[in-house]
Amino acid sequence: MIQEFKDFIAKGNVMDMAVGIIVGAAFTAIVTSLVGDIINPIIALFTGGIDFSGWFYTLDGSTHASLAAAQEAGAAVFAIGNLIMAVINFMIIAFVVFLLVKMVNRVKSAAEKPQDVAPEVPTGPSELDVLLEIRDALKKG
Repeated sequence: MIQEFKDFIAKGNVMDMAVGIIVGAAFTAIVTSLVGDIINPIIALFTGGIDFSGWFYTLDGSTHASLAAAQEAGAAVFAIGNLIMAVINFMIIAFVVFLLVKMVNRVKSAAEKPQDVAPEVPTGPSELDVLLEIRDALKKG
């Protein structure tokens, strides 16, 4: 069983996955900063300073000064602003991943050199050409 585990860990797919998870965690910090420090202020500028994280509704009808205060009071809360921010985060991540994949594909295709293709050597007339010649010869004769 230990040998099987060693073989499993030594496979390339497991190592690739581990590297992907580590890079993904670091990438998450970058995207979080991008959204919180750049995207949200721009959105707030266009929406008149609305802070999405402050959008919440309490199910019991109570009023609270902030989402944190409502959660601290134990109120059942729909945190609509958090959902909006999660959607914005997802869209940014999806777009950046799309750009990365597109860039990697371009680099891959540029790195792949076309195989040396032998120049086409004329092989003579095709079967159709021969049949057309026979037809034409029969018409004349």
